[in-house]
Amino acid sequence: MALNRLLIVKLADIGDLITATPALRALRRGFPAAQIDLLTTPPAAAAAPASLVDRVLTAPRSLLHGPVDLPALGRLLLGLRRARYDAVLFLHHLTLGAGVAKYRLLAAATGAPLLLGLDNGKGGWLSHSAPDLGFGARHEVEYWLQVVGLLGVGSADALLTPCYSGADLVAVEPLLAGLGPQPLVAIHPGSGGYAPARRWEPAKWAAVADALIQRYRAQIVLVGAPADGADAVQAQMAGPVTNVAGQTTLPQLAALLAQCDLFLGADSGVMHVAASVDLPVVALFGPSNHLAWGPWTPENRSVVVRLGLRCSPCSYVAHSVGQRNGCWHRSCLADLQPEQVLAAVAELGVLNLPAGEGIELCNQA
Repeated sequence: MALNRLLIVKLADIGDLITATPALRALRRGFPAAQIDLLTTPPAAAAAPASLVDRVLTAPRSLLHGPVDLPALGRLLLGLRRARYDAVLFLHHLTLGAGVAKYRLLAAATGAPLLLGLDNGKGGWLSHSAPDLGFGARHEVEYWLQVVGLLGVGSADALLTPCYSGADLVAVEPLLAGLGPQPLVAIHPGSGGYAPARRWEPAKWAAVADALIQRYRAQIVLVGAPADGADAVQAQMAGPVTNVAGQTTLPQLAALLAQCDLFLGADSGVMHVAASVDLPVVALFGPSNHLAWGPWTPENRSVVVRLGLRCSPCSYVAHSVGQRNGCWHRSCLADLQPEQVLAAVAELGVLNLPAGEGIELCNQA
């Protein structure tokens, strides 16, 4: 059958949508004349590259978190029915019962003959499925490429797609005005609102930032949302810093990161934004699953910093959500020290040591 109208369902956060962009690009290349719509969340909608989808639909909050807004839900379901999709692709793990019920409701509303997704034993309602081997058995990018591959499309190009435009580059110029030619290092101390347990202590981020200034003469730029703790990091730093947290849209943040030399942060949507602009990334992981959501930079080097405790990761393992907020003491992050992060920076080798200081600085690291 001809596939003229396709719907992608990705009701998740910013980082999750970014990991789906290689799959979206494979679909666009495989079906260049088809209308490809994306159903996602309001925050993630800003991360959707305009070149890959024709229309972005956002789900009402009641579909994600109760209580249910029946009129808004009814309008969404009616719109999906009227679109007469030929295929619906669910880029989700079928983990929680409520989630499965939600996806089945959307599938029924579309009336589409082809329903595609991952199956971990709960996907008998899908017409075509790829095996879900569990969180981290494959990177999320690879899982979503598998799902679109069920339609016969594939791509050797697995790069993430950034969401910024030329206008966004112009918009962030004033934020970086006055900075010199020294290495530009972006630090994001937050982790988004979904799982604050992924955050590292502001004092340790401040120690890392000051060490980067001292060792590499780096220029530090703090990024993120107002609630991401950038002000707390700045307050504990001894060296100079440019704090632009809360001053950019998501596409503008991507444009700003594209001009940096290195990104440091925890597991978060902003970390995936940095990976999407092919920026070298040092990512800190504690409770969350680095094998599923580690930085995806196939044409650039990145490093995951974690202690490797026997109990870590404890969230999103196998086919279970697990401990989304980690345990009470979170030793996997609490015991992580600034020198371990600085060692990862040295391992990447993207920052040049000042002339004549190499031996001393190597000994310090």
